Amino acid sequence: MNSRTDAFIPENVDPLKLANILEESGWKLVGGRVGSYNRLSPPGENPIFPGSLLIPLDEDAPEFHELLKAALWQLSEDRDLWTRTISPRLFVEISDEFKFRKESSAPSGMISWREGEKLISSARRALLAGAKSYISPIRHYSNKFGQFANRYLESVLMGQTAPGSYIVTAYAPVDASVPLRGGSRAVPDLVGSNAAQSREVSLSVVRAVEATVEALEHYRVHHSLSGFEEGVPNGVSYEMTTALLGIASESDGADITIDWDPTLPVIGQSSSVKFDLRGSDAAVLEHASNVLAEDGASERATISGRVHLLAKKQAGSPGVFGVDSLMGGQPKKVRVRLASEDDYHEAVRAHEEDLAIRVSGNLEREGTLNWLYNASVVETLGPIDELTQRRGRMDRGRSVHPGQDPLFPERD
Repeated sequence: MNSRTDAFIPENVDPLKLANILEESGWKLVGGRVGSYNRLSPPGENPIFPGSLLIPLDEDAPEFHELLKAALWQLSEDRDLWTRTISPRLFVEISDEFKFRKESSAPSGMISWREGEKLISSARRALLAGAKSYISPIRHYSNKFGQFANRYLESVLMGQTAPGSYIVTAYAPVDASVPLRGGSRAVPDLVGSNAAQSREVSLSVVRAVEATVEALEHYRVHHSLSGFEEGVPNGVSYEMTTALLGIASESDGADITIDWDPTLPVIGQSSSVKFDLRGSDAAVLEHASNVLAEDGASERATISGRVHLLAKKQAGSPGVFGVDSLMGGQPKKVRVRLASEDDYHEAVRAHEEDLAIRVSGNLEREGTLNWLYNASVVETLGPIDELTQRRGRMDRGRSVHPGQDPLFPERD
């Protein structure tokens, strides 16, 4: 019990913020005196709070510290309420709350390990993609604006998952300064010149999510991906579509909720914004991401090699796999995102039978990884052992003998 006393130092607690958190959690204001105290009642039946809870407001009152400390201790007796709802928001700076929720077939409040990792990764990528759109809306960022987006993410805290469906929570500070360029030279009073205010970056994240969800709704009605193209100026990007793809895929429904900190409301917006996703949206987001990847700056490339790292193909989506190149003058390893699901079956066959294949697509460099987007399987070349033996003979002879086919013949 004594290990908790440091958290309950009254000087660290804003009583109005505590009252707001409780009301947002379903507690009802049942009495009080303006400027003196509030009395709140919990939702439903709660044996820990058989009556109501008194929260003192007058910090000059002689009994203020003792009453506030007593209220905090009583709240901490409900461990789930305290650790998941109150403590994460009470003892951090003013912050906006992002919740990434995913329904699954696992028991309530749980998720398969890999899907849990995927949800956290997708939430992270959604925040990064939205932060990049603050600088400039682009259909495919690749490595652009990555340092700025990471500086924004460094200011964000991750909270505990909530009970019920699986929820990842992020707390983004409202008034932090995010330098536009490398280093930490920018200071809060220079926001707008050398730095951005974190709330403004968070608003860009929300606009980008909203534009992408609106493009999904447009597709549901018109069966057209044009909404994704037209939504680029508002933050739709390859990076955001793939982030939402990770949240929606293999789910029984998902959503993203943003609660703006009530102590600094957003002018012209409600206190909470929610965006819904369906499991069936995954296939649409997959196709849209392939379209957005074709930004005209990609280099069309053909890679020949061995298939590895087959990713599980999602229903209605093409699939992803890796290729170890067997040729010189090419990236040694590439990840391939197919345009057609029919090609995935050929990649699976090549993997199972240890066959070399030739794939063609838009070559992009993302961090340390090389990707082929909107790719297709050109042909299956044959057993790898036979082809490598033939290439070995070619290398030793440093030329192709008459009647001998090259390992990877040139194609028009």
